[in-house]
Amino acid sequence: MTDTTNKPRYRIVDFAKIPGVPCPCGTARRAFADVPELPFTIHVTEISEEARKHYHRRLTETYFFLECGSDARMELDDEIIPVHPGLCVMIPPGVRHRAIGRMRVLIVVHPKFDPQDEWFDEQGGALAEPDAS
Repeated sequence: MTDTTNKPRYRIVDFAKIPGVPCPCGTARRAFADVPELPFTIHVTEISEEARKHYHRRLTETYFFLECGSDARMELDDEIIPVHPGLCVMIPPGVRHRAIGRMRVLIVVHPKFDPQDEWFDEQGGALAEPDAS
């Protein structure tokens, strides 16, 4: 079967041209949400000092640390681990997490990122988990 549209089957994304959006970690640039045949999204995220601990109910995130200082850490279910460029951490649904320190990370999110699947334990936050009552 031949593609008669002459449209390439591959996609190229220049993260420098993707506008950053605020997220609990800092500022994210997200790619490939518009590709139906791809089951995940890829983000380049600039982590700020004010990263908020959060979790996802459906999403698995895989962080690959591109740049960070020697004091960079990751909080995972109340355990704090040191991180460094080249390290990769897989975060399944339900794991409370946040990056500590300024850093730049590549994040693969499966299934595709959904902003409605960001949850916070503290009540009153914009995306705090609803009351059970």
